[in-house]
Amino acid sequence: MLCILLNIVPMNDNFIAKWESQVKKGVLEFIILIVLSRKELYGYELITELKSRTDYNVAEGTIYPILNRLKAEKLIQSHWQEMESGVPRKYYKITKEGTKLLQLMITSWDALATSIQRLKTK
Repeated sequence: MLCILLNIVPMNDNFIAKWESQVKKGVLEFIILIVLSRKELYGYELITELKSRTDYNVAEGTIYPILNRLKAEKLIQSHWQEMESGVPRKYYKITKEGTKLLQLMITSWDALATSIQRLKTK
C-alpha cells in the first residue's frame, strides 16, 4: 500500500529531512532542560545521554553553544570538578528558574501535542 501511495504522491525526502532537522533544533533546549532536571551532567555525558535515550545525534559543536546560552539566561549553572585522573570536567545542572521555565515548557508542549493529536484523529 505504501508503494502505491508513494507512486501517487511523490515524497520530497529533502523537505522531510529539513523539516525534521528544524523540529529537532527547535526542541533541543527543551530536551536538555529535561535531562538536566533529572541529574547533573558534564557536556560529553549529556551528549551520550541524548544519544542513548533519543534519536538525536548531537555534536559537541551544537551542544556547547546551547549550554552557554542556557547558562546566560540563568536556566542552568555550571561548576568545574576535579577528577582523580584526567582533566577537570564542567558539570551542568538546572537552576530554580530553569525548573520553573521547564514546567511552563512542558505545559505548552503537552497542549501542542494534544492539539496535534486532535487534528490527526479527525
